[in-house]
Amino acid sequence: MVERRASLTEPRIENLLARENSKFTLVTLASRRAREINDYYNHLGDGLGKIVPPQVTSVSRKPLSIALEEIEVGKIIKAEIPEVEPEADTSGADADAAEATPDAG
Repeated sequence: MVERRASLTEPRIENLLARENSKFTLVTLASRRAREINDYYNHLGDGLGKIVPPQVTSVSRKPLSIALEEIEVGKIIKAEIPEVEPEADTSGADADAAEATPDAG
């Protein structure tokens, strides 16, 4: 049988920050994984092969706690941050189009 935790502060933030150097990244990573775990439990039995089940044995039933435990043991690795492409400057084209429109006056 799995032992219950002594307190609510497990896993410790120091252990989690050893895996991720930023609290913001840690929160983002944990929340995304918690949503995946929640989807796994909601779609259990549907035969969806895309959703990955929890990677650790946990006494907690809360998806966020399970996600934090996965991060602590190293099952979840660095978050992939998508690169944002700079938007093309279209303000000049809009101004040219406005000048070409004759005034109705």
